[in-house]
Amino acid sequence: MIIEDIKSSGDLMAFFYFDAKDPGKCRLRDLLSSILLQLCNKSGQCHNLLSQLYTEHNDGTEVLSELALVACLKRTIQILGQIPIYLVIDALDLCPNNTGMPAPREKVLDLLEDLITLQYSNLRVCVTSGLEHDIRTALAPLTSTPVSLHEENGHREDITYYVKSLVHEDREMRDWSAEDRHLVIGSLSERADGM
Repeated sequence: MIIEDIKSSGDLMAFFYFDAKDPGKCRLRDLLSSILLQLCNKSGQCHNLLSQLYTEHNDGTEVLSELALVACLKRTIQILGQIPIYLVIDALDLCPNNTGMPAPREKVLDLLEDLITLQYSNLRVCVTSGLEHDIRTALAPLTSTPVSLHEENGHREDITYYVKSLVHEDREMRDWSAEDRHLVIGSLSERADGM
């Protein structure tokens, strides 16, 4: 819903979904690369910055550091000036928090803190996540009005809709009785705990 609303506004938006099952969607580098490529595809100014970064690193033969990618993102935000940029980061709780020093999630939280603390006038950040302690602790001081959707009716309805679609599309579950499918939908929706 958020993404469709932003797309319809015509503003620049980059979206990233952390996915613990996909090794290419678990780290800060993955987040930065995806965001920069999406912004590059939507703005000639962003494209020029990314091309410059590519050239500076021997036409892509040198591995870009995370610091170089962060610096490129910051330059991109600055160069776009008053053009609104929306960064939507979904499922931050799926970013690993148990490997490496610092852990991948800690790096992402540091980036978010850095971007928000710099108070770019054109940057809007939306982060969705489960209610993990480290995420709440890191993000709570960065906003005056955090929004929790876990108890909102619309959020619960979305979860129920998603569960229904999975149950009705699954080949094996299609053969189940309507009563069994209804029981599964009710149980999973109720126990989803906002996820």
